[in-house]
Amino acid sequence: MARLFLIGVILYPILEIAVLIKVGQTIGLWPTLALVIGAAILGGILLRNEGLGAVRRLAGTVQQGQLPGRDLADVMMLGLAAVLLMLPGLITDVLALALLLPPVRHAIYGWLARRVTVVETTTSYYRHESPADPRLGQRGTIELDDDEFRPR
Repeated sequence: MARLFLIGVILYPILEIAVLIKVGQTIGLWPTLALVIGAAILGGILLRNEGLGAVRRLAGTVQQGQLPGRDLADVMMLGLAAVLLMLPGLITDVLALALLLPPVRHAIYGWLARRVTVVETTTSYYRHESPADPRLGQRGTIELDDDEFRPR
């Protein structure tokens, strides 16, 4: 697995540069640069607008007491799309634009939902009462409230 990752890290920039060169030869230098820079600006705008809206939907789902699986997946995929748009390169831009389409996000969510099991848990904490100190309430015991106690 580590070898495949290393090969991907090495081959990806080479493939990205090759695509940029081929597109630059086809449509020209300035339109290619405008395409890459425009995608980065679009990614920043998308991250700001769509990301905030998705986080609001996520919070609304949580306030209703429902598991926010679909909303959480949408937030993550929109965030990934925005980051991919901000990265220079046309392959990342195509992947990001695909993630912006709701049917693609729905298909990815369906694929993940079949492979992931979600377990609902509670985060409550139960404190067992300790048995009372036998010295309390006996003759000669002085009980102080928190506001009456002063460390030396």
